[in-house]
Amino acid sequence: MSNRQITIAVDAMGGENSPFKCLKGIEIFSLKNSDVVFKIYGDQALVASSIKENNLQINNYEIINCTENVTDNDNASTILRSRKESSIYQGLTFVKENPESGFVSAGNTAAIMILSRLILGMINGVSRPAICSKIPSRKSFSLMMDLGANVYVSAENLLQFALMGYAYFSIIDPKRNPKIGLINIGTENNKGLEFLQEAHDLISNSFLKDNFIGFIEPNKITHDLCDIILSDGYTGNIILKTAEGLSDFITSNLKNVFIKSFINKLSAKILEKDLKNFKNLIDPDEYNGATLLGINGISVKSHGNANPHAFSCAINNCYEFIINNLNKKIVENFKS
Repeated sequence: MSNRQITIAVDAMGGENSPFKCLKGIEIFSLKNSDVVFKIYGDQALVASSIKENNLQINNYEIINCTENVTDNDNASTILRSRKESSIYQGLTFVKENPESGFVSAGNTAAIMILSRLILGMINGVSRPAICSKIPSRKSFSLMMDLGANVYVSAENLLQFALMGYAYFSIIDPKRNPKIGLINIGTENNKGLEFLQEAHDLISNSFLKDNFIGFIEPNKITHDLCDIILSDGYTGNIILKTAEGLSDFITSNLKNVFIKSFINKLSAKILEKDLKNFKNLIDPDEYNGATLLGINGISVKSHGNANPHAFSCAINNCYEFIINNLNKKIVENFKS
């Protein structure tokens, strides 16, 4: 628990099965963090009825009525001009005005990125935000960015991602001196697109040179070769969604194997603890809640199809970023 008064603004209208999944996620998180105050943005009547009908035990909250909603089909112009009364816009405005706060949404990714950048602004020295999240590895986890904020990036952007990732890692695992890798089609220095080779040179000549291992191929990202994995948003998003699909394929097929016969069911019972640990290791729910690094405030993106437990994980990430002063550490890195 923190002695500071932490407030988390939640977009209750974004993603599938909302507002219930967002509200249930708040309840799950609050069981361990009862001191956090929640500002819940959305259709006030719908949110209030969902809390009542599902008998949700949520304390320390306020519902703020929002008369508009951002849809998945909204383009950038619509988001900027016509969604000022939406839950995303209003939630981010609260965070802008309250330093000890953060924002969580499972809504439209483009809207969250555009409005986070517009309302919260960018950290000085950062030109583009990067969506960053944990991914599982053999022994622990790695950070990967960008996971979809930028289709195109420059070498300078990738250097900035490395600096921000280094600051982020110092919060989640301060005892580890992180190794940094750059996604490419091969590990040779002369392989890959020109901007990747330029980024390789920039990072190699920065203060992160001793942490930088060079290029890493996508099939090695779970092998603990590096702790921070850099990519453009297009490549990173494809890798992430492919990994999530494979995770679902593996766990669902494994489940089918263990219910085929009595012997298999007995084996599953014997291996129950190990199977649960294996599931948690590759379960995307446990890693839900990607942060927009580079934004001058805490803005966390949950998967649109997240279940309540996964949404609670996104809230927990937001909480950790606030109490550990993530942006302050990123600013210190850029100053150095």
